[in-house]
Formats: sequence, structure tokens, C-alpha cells
Amino acid sequence: MINIKKELEKSARNSIRLNISGKRAGYTKFGGRPDVPKGFIWAYFNGKNCLENEPKNRPLSFIAQFDLAEMSKYDTDGLLPKKGLLSFFYECDTMMWGYDPKDKGCARVYYFEDVNGLAPAEFPDDLAEELRFPEIGITAYSEKSYQQYEDFIVQREKMVQEWEAFQAAEKSLGIYSEDDHECSKLLGWANIIQGNMTRECELVARRGYYLGGGWEGVTPRDRQETEQWANRDWLLLFQLGTVETKDFELMFGDCGRIYFYIHRDDLAARNFDNVWLILQCG
Repeated sequence: MINIKKELEKSARNSIRLNISGKRAGYTKFGGRPDVPKGFIWAYFNGKNCLENEPKNRPLSFIAQFDLAEMSKYDTDGLLPKKGLLSFFYECDTMMWGYDPKDKGCARVYYFEDVNGLAPAEFPDDLAEELRFPEIGITAYSEKSYQQYEDFIVQREKMVQEWEAFQAAEKSLGIYSEDDHECSKLLGWANIIQGNMTRECELVARRGYYLGGGWEGVTPRDRQETEQWANRDWLLLFQLGTVETKDFELMFGDCGRIYFYIHRDDLAARNFDNVWLILQCG
């Protein structure tokens, strides 16, 4: 019989927990104008929101940027580059969910290795004012991260009925499942709202499946390989929950979160072009 506590301990990863509040200090921040190199071209996404019948080309919103030299002291697993700027963008009008291969491009991540010469970009004229988010500071600290139940039972089909035993193991380790909709972080395991996302990343982003109607069309081979490798190969890069200040609120769906995932090989190669975004909400 599997020892859930020991398996949870073995699964532990470091995460960088983020507190989004206060004034900006240095390059790391939420919102405002992104710091970019000369010649930077602002990304657009062709999609339709819930009120439209036809897709429209619209600029992505700037979400956040991180000074990796600063973040490296919290990255105890050494997964991120040791220097440079990592910047996140998402198209916040359509707010695509990530279960369709056509969602590719709704989110972008840029890595600028040299911060010298970076300067604040001008917003595109067609980016709506409400999608130009205010600048807010970010502070960080290192935090141990464990698999939640939805990730833990991948490849452990016989444990589907072991929810109470899993909860007991969490309690014995002092782990409390995170229901805080403001939970934001870099790396570690995701704080899940609707279900495992690593398999979704593999099937949609790399194998081209549309999962809006479930897994019915997934071949047995792709299902087996995805079950076997997705939790190992796909890593959470950035998770963003509700951002709220006295005068501003950004919420994804109903108290949801957006999750930027990256394949382990792409992260090692410092290739952030293939990052895949998933939105989950209650």
C-alpha cells in the first residue's frame, strides 16, 4: 500500500510566493508599462470574447515582470536563469482558457537576458484603458510546494477513493490546501481549482487536441504517454490569482487564476516561446 505522506514529501518542490502590493522597487512589478529593449514589438492575439461572433486582433495586456537576479535567491531549485528580466503578457479581453490549440498566442512570455538599455514601452493605441493595469510592487519569499490531490493521483488511478487518507497526510505534514484566490507564485506545484493541468498542456499544446468536450478523441497511446510523463515534463512557471488594491481589482472569471506552464526542455533551453496558459475558476 502506498505511503501517501512519503510520496508527498518526495514530490515537494520549491516555489516563490508573491505578495502583490505597495510600491515598485527595482524591475520586479505587476502592471504599469513593461521594460523592453529597443525594437520590441507588442504582441497581438486574434480571438473573440464572449460577446462577439467574429474574432478580432487585439493587443495583449502586460501582466508582470520579474528581475531574475533578485528572484534567484528564492529559486532554491535553480530552475530560472540567474539574470535578466522575465515578462508576462495575457489577452485579458478574450480571456482564453487554454483547452483549444487555437488559444496559442493569447499569452506570451519574454526573456530579456540583458537589462541594460531596457526602457518602458508605450502602450498600443488600441489597448483599452481598463486593460492597462496600474503599477504595483511585488515582494517574494521561498515556500515549499506540494502536489494537490488532482496532481497527486495522476498515474495513481487506484487512489481516486483515497481523498480522506490524502487529507490526513497533508495534515501530518502541516500542509493546508490553498483556497485563497489571491495566491500568486513562481514555480512549484499549482494551486488547482478545477483539475490537473499538466496533461492538458501536453495534449493541447504539443499534441494538438481540442479538449473543450473532454478526452473522447484522445488515442490510447497519447493518453498513456500523457499520463506517464506530463507531471514530470510540464512545470508551473507563473500562477496569478486575483489582484486587488484599494482602487483596482483584476479577477479571472469567478475568483479564478491564470497559470503559465512550460515544458521542462524549453525551460532548460531558456525558450519561453512555447509557454502554455490555462485559466481556471470556480
